[in-house]
Amino acid sequence: MLRTVSLVFRLFLWISALGFCLPTLLIAQDDFDEVHVAPRTSADPSSPPPAAAAGLQTKPLKTRVDLVLVPVTIIDSRNRLVLGLDKENFEVYENKQLQTIQHLSNEDAPISLGVIFDTSGSMKSKIDRAREAAVEFFKTANPQDEFFMITFADTPEEISDFTSSVEDIQSKLVYVLPKGRTALIDAVYMGLTKMRHARNTKKALLIISDGGDNHSRYTEHELTDLVKEADVMIYAIGVYDSYFATDEERLGPYLLSEISEITGGRAFTFDSPKELTDTAIKIGVELRNQYVLAYRPTGLRRDGKWHKIKVKIKAPKGLPSLHLYAKQGYYAPAE
Repeated sequence: MLRTVSLVFRLFLWISALGFCLPTLLIAQDDFDEVHVAPRTSADPSSPPPAAAAGLQTKPLKTRVDLVLVPVTIIDSRNRLVLGLDKENFEVYENKQLQTIQHLSNEDAPISLGVIFDTSGSMKSKIDRAREAAVEFFKTANPQDEFFMITFADTPEEISDFTSSVEDIQSKLVYVLPKGRTALIDAVYMGLTKMRHARNTKKALLIISDGGDNHSRYTEHELTDLVKEADVMIYAIGVYDSYFATDEERLGPYLLSEISEITGGRAFTFDSPKELTDTAIKIGVELRNQYVLAYRPTGLRRDGKWHKIKVKIKAPKGLPSLHLYAKQGYYAPAE
């Protein structure tokens, strides 16, 4: 009898303690306001929240999203990374209005990485070096990173889900054979869509291709719209022949450059696959040595519209000419 009373008493104390802990957890969550401005998304109606599925009545959780994060890469005239700058060396404008930079960071945060890999017929002479470049790019990842791979020819195909195993992706690449046409836009669209399931805030795609699109269902305009909403950095390595047989191939470098610049990434073009591997490694290192500027927009408007960003650099005296890459805008949250 005494043992039963003791158990009941301990259970009562445990429930009482839990009642005091829960409000503290909720307050801590509510106070967290340094959140990246998120793109407009629509919930999947086929996946109800766990509480709703269990028949519980819940109120929607509203989070203030008022801190904009802008990754910035600085290089010098010899294409070398420039580190060691302070927030006083930057100016950020939103819709042409100067903003106050709240924070600057250049920490190596975990990244979700994806490679969009061209396996169309024209890649036959370049496929070995392209495989090597993709694998070396993944080798620059940290243990906290995750990565996936999508190949594309006539259609895109996900050959590896999110993983941290370079060996797993390498083994699957061995069986990839170049053939067919080039559904580049569809492949990038698939990669951006998959990034919605990434666990890390920082996300990046690397596109390895040798030609323009000639077999996609999505249009360039549709892809550009998604690029603006996705908040994913895009880098591209294009290996092109000196002669373009079609208009699509001729516009390939322009397309990769355009979507990369919107996100603050870069597009590299070559006429030889020899530089593929070195460039892929360079991009991997660059992703880990970026500045991240944070600011709260003056007169924040929750209008769901595209807000243009312009970053300028005020280089310290004595430094040579510098060039920066930064994302060009974001979609504000809608009420």
